[in-house]
Amino acid sequence: MFRADLHCHSVCSDGSDTPLQLLELAKKSGLSGLSITDHDTIEAYSPELMESAREIGIRLLPGVELSTEFGKNTIHILGYGFDLQSSHMNYFLEEMQQRRNIRNREILKKLKEKNIIVTEIELAALVTFGMKKTIGRPHIAQIMLKKGYVKSIQETFLSYLSEDSPCYVPGFKFTPLDAIQVIHDAKGKAILAHPHYIQKGVLNSLLALPFDGIECYYSNLLEYQERPWVKIAKDKNWIATGGSDYHGQFKPQINLGCSWVDETTFNQLSQSNKI
Repeated sequence: MFRADLHCHSVCSDGSDTPLQLLELAKKSGLSGLSITDHDTIEAYSPELMESAREIGIRLLPGVELSTEFGKNTIHILGYGFDLQSSHMNYFLEEMQQRRNIRNREILKKLKEKNIIVTEIELAALVTFGMKKTIGRPHIAQIMLKKGYVKSIQETFLSYLSEDSPCYVPGFKFTPLDAIQVIHDAKGKAILAHPHYIQKGVLNSLLALPFDGIECYYSNLLEYQERPWVKIAKDKNWIATGGSDYHGQFKPQINLGCSWVDETTFNQLSQSNKI
């Protein structure tokens, strides 16, 4: 049976596995397809990875998870099946990285005022295997934990980095519509990620945007929790997507392939960019 996990993260953003390790784990887990959806980067999709996917026998679907803001809410938009060489997409991602770097510097300044020292050099040292890496709050949290400022990643966010905490800095000013447009310009499909995390009032406004689909099957959600999203997809004639949101050792309770889609859905997303 064909199963594809369309939501996972590598070392190129906030996962613990390399892109190749994700392919190997996908094969070991009995998956037939995979999309690596790193935050605001497509660095995982090297020519070498594409060749490895063919050799291993995993269908690889280009993917990305874009960070946007809607009011004061962070909204994630998944993009699938886009042209990896698209100038629209690559320019947009480069701009996002620049804005992330500015935000990180502001967070580090606020932490320093609390006598918590994390440097840009320490963040840069997290780059793995020479790959460009999307650096953000999870990585700052890792360093704070390693240096003994906190006892857990959860404490880092509750006390310092969450939206209601003293060292939080608002992030990106790209809107969901901006992300949808750039995905469409790159000939891809735009999907609203993990809608069950979004407040109802905000969600109602988002559902009026020109998405191609919505993430219905997610991580360890139970079937009854997925049904409302499946109904929305059906009512809107949208693609019902799904995936584990696997992060490796950073979220050990989530296994790659614990949520998946069938071949029909995979093909709907890959129509414009078959690999």
